[in-house]
Amino acid sequence: MNFESTEERSMIRSTAADVAAEYGPEYWREKEETGEFGQEFWDELAAAGFHGLLVPQEYEGAGMGIQEMGLVMETLCAEGCGMAGTWYLVLTAGMAAVGISENGTEAQKQTYLPDIANGKRNFSIGITEPEAGTNTLNVATRAEKDGDEYVLNGNKAWITFADRADNMILVTRTTPRDEVDRGTDGISLFIVDMDDPGIDVSPIPKHGINYSKSCEVFIEDVRVPEENLLGEEDDGWWTLVDMLNPERIGFAAAGTGIGKLAADTAIEYASDREVFDAPIGTHQAVSFPITKAYARMETAALMREKASWLYDQGEECGYETNVAKATAVSAGIEAVKQSMQAFGGWGYAKEYDIERWWREINLTRLAPVSQQMAYNHIGQHLGFPRSY
Repeated sequence: MNFESTEERSMIRSTAADVAAEYGPEYWREKEETGEFGQEFWDELAAAGFHGLLVPQEYEGAGMGIQEMGLVMETLCAEGCGMAGTWYLVLTAGMAAVGISENGTEAQKQTYLPDIANGKRNFSIGITEPEAGTNTLNVATRAEKDGDEYVLNGNKAWITFADRADNMILVTRTTPRDEVDRGTDGISLFIVDMDDPGIDVSPIPKHGINYSKSCEVFIEDVRVPEENLLGEEDDGWWTLVDMLNPERIGFAAAGTGIGKLAADTAIEYASDREVFDAPIGTHQAVSFPITKAYARMETAALMREKASWLYDQGEECGYETNVAKATAVSAGIEAVKQSMQAFGGWGYAKEYDIERWWREINLTRLAPVSQQMAYNHIGQHLGFPRSY
């Protein structure tokens, strides 16, 4: 690993900061209040080339890596976008781009990757189900072969962008779990058109991040041609794994990014706000909790860099990815909590945005993998017996 900041990385950071300055807290406060998708921001990400960072150059992308994507996400989050800085990139520009680049047929790459790179195509990722929850191996959505087509039936929950996505990468079982030797066998992924009449989407009212919808998706007798299979039939678990590590790295970037945004906002406030004839930031009871959380975030960001570097080198990085995600989220939550405390009662007011960032960052301890499941993975790596 090389920690020297290259001219390319400096330009990426600067561009992301410029985008965030244009779409800062007031913009997202309004979108949150109205529940509107930030289409202008999405288009600006395309103009900056961020949707195509992970798309190979031969398909109109930049051909860069997760290191650069993590840098973009953390910068966007930290410079004013909050969770939107990761949210609008992680599914399509992150997971779908990686899944299709690494496992797609040439026809699939030609069809989808240029549109992803240019911001013209939005993907949702259909993994979670109401009954399976975190145990993805228990997905019940079925794909049954019928001639040269597959017939899909099932339902998904908490599927972001399902209300507006052009396509979904859908996780199914082509062989029931009780008929395979290993739980990872029998899973297959399909690229599905979301305008199919057999797909019904219902948004879920939720606590925050209302500038995008998370939805229940009901799939009834949806027929897809066999060329829509992503990867190999019954071997889709490993295709999915290729997509999950970038997602966790993205949420690690969100954890430190939102935490730094809140902390920097609180530091500015504490430097100006005077109580008892002195700025409240002079009191260590105010400054130390934020400083300690900031130090932890800086350390977590280094682990994210390591995980990203390993991923880009094609090396195993599951342990590092889970450590990065778990530590970044823990430190970021503490940073936002202590920043809200520094504001006192005003931390509860919408006009200062801290309460919104608090609602946003708390999602990261639940998804894309819960903190408990991340610690399970880390513990097994350390030598503890499997707990699931």
